[in-house]
Parts: sequence; C-alpha cells; structure tokens
Amino acid sequence: MELYGIRSCDTVKKALKALDAAGRDVAFRDVRVTPLSAAEIDAFLAAFGEKLVNRSSTTWRGLSEAERVRPAADLLAEHPTLMKRPVIRDGAKMTLGWGAAEQASWL
Repeated sequence: MELYGIRSCDTVKKALKALDAAGRDVAFRDVRVTPLSAAEIDAFLAAFGEKLVNRSSTTWRGLSEAERVRPAADLLAEHPTLMKRPVIRDGAKMTLGWGAAEQASWL
C-alpha cells in the first residue's frame, strides 16, 4: 500500500496514523520530495479526473488566472502540492482524500 501526499498535511498525518493503527503496511511518499512521474499523474487523473487538483489550496490561490487554465497534468508536474491528498493505492485500488468512505474502504 502506498500513500501519496506531503508530510506537513494534517489529513495525510491522520490517514497515516489510522492506517498504522489498523496494522496496514504503508509506504509513504512525499510528492514534494519525490514528485509524481508523468505516468503516475496520468493514472491518477484517469482515476479521479479534475478532483485531483486541490482548488482550495494555498498553491492554487497563488497561481495566476493564466496558469489556472493550463492542463491539470502540467500543473501537477510543476506544483506537486496542488494534488488533493492523500492518494492511497494498493494494487489497482485507489482512493482520493480521507473522508468517511475512504476510511471505511481501508480500515
């Protein structure tokens, strides 16, 4: 199981803590330190669409209007912190975020 996010994100911290408490073996990947590859971005966009771009983030608010209309894949490649977090993947199964449905799915 892999969890993608950034170390400082409170939601990522909660997910990691809950998964660890449930006995899940989780490999954490900080996308700020090790950015997503183009293939990973494409796979995540195929699974989640535009929901993958966190439009309420500080990073998004810092983008100009011209930048905001660029393709999501390009934005995520240049600004890894634009990714909504966490993305959790185990084999072919993937979820986005850490809401009740995602928690029920993994715990």
